[in-house]
Amino acid sequence: MEIRKDRVVTIDYSLSDDIGKIIDSSEGSEPLVYLHGNDNIIPGLERELEGKIPGESITCSILPADAYGDRNESLVFKVNKKDFGDNVEVDAGMQFEAHGEDGTLIVTVVNVNGEEVTLDANHPLAGETLHFDVKVIDVREATPEELEHGHAHGEDEDECGDDCCCEDGFCD
Repeated sequence: MEIRKDRVVTIDYSLSDDIGKIIDSSEGSEPLVYLHGNDNIIPGLERELEGKIPGESITCSILPADAYGDRNESLVFKVNKKDFGDNVEVDAGMQFEAHGEDGTLIVTVVNVNGEEVTLDANHPLAGETLHFDVKVIDVREATPEELEHGHAHGEDEDECGDDCCCEDGFCD
């Protein structure tokens, strides 16, 4: 069965940067299972996988525009340390959830200088060309629940797992 919209796809993958440093990999853990054509993986990789079948492997490079976008320097800003609340430890590299007009963002602490904290709301991989090695493990029809929720529930599962957002009625 080939990969196409609304099918559940299982892949093993390795993701590296321009110098070959591994950023993420399914090696040593579970393969990635996702619902194809439902914005569950970056658009460029989804296009590269379209039409592939179990057993096929691909190597591809995805430009920022088809991944996490270009870096936007207007998303780097400064706030006062007290904005994090009392007795909250804030150090470079930490990530926090921020709520704004456009919804929820994950922000990364870039620098702490006294009471001034520099935050970056860009995705950590924004502006990066991503290099993938992918092997298609399985392709199957999605269940009605998966189609309704817009994401895979994993193999042999009729419902979302314990950590699924659907449990609270908030599907991605």
